[in-house]
Amino acid sequence: MCFSSIRTAGGRIVCLRCTALSSRTGLQCGRPALKSSRTQKCQFHGGRGSGPKTVEGRAKIAQAHLIHGNDTKVARAERSAASARLAQLEDAMHILQMAQGPRTRGRKAAGYVSVRSVEDVKRMMVEDVLSSGSGSVTADSNHSA
Repeated sequence: MCFSSIRTAGGRIVCLRCTALSSRTGLQCGRPALKSSRTQKCQFHGGRGSGPKTVEGRAKIAQAHLIHGNDTKVARAERSAASARLAQLEDAMHILQMAQGPRTRGRKAAGYVSVRSVEDVKRMMVEDVLSSGSGSVTADSNHSA
């Protein structure tokens, strides 16, 4: 094997050359090797790995991709539900003329149901009271010290 280097970008960059040999001509590949390649190959001759194949290897990679342990599927689902609820509340504020500014742009979160009328606002509030589990809200429960 020849560990030669080549010049690319008009001679400004010096890099290692791919060590793969042609089975037809016997000549060495002329492409630059990837820096991440342990075998000094280009992307066409196996410089990039295809990832773990075993269950243990996949579990190890999945554990490594957890961002400080807080970004789990449950946490993402909770954030998505809260974002959808916030978008519905924004719609309700515009319908009830409590806000005059522009609405938030971009796509809505999963689970978002648009609120387009006063009846939809009433339905949303009834569902909110029923889902809270308390059934009724009194002034005493809001001001308990």
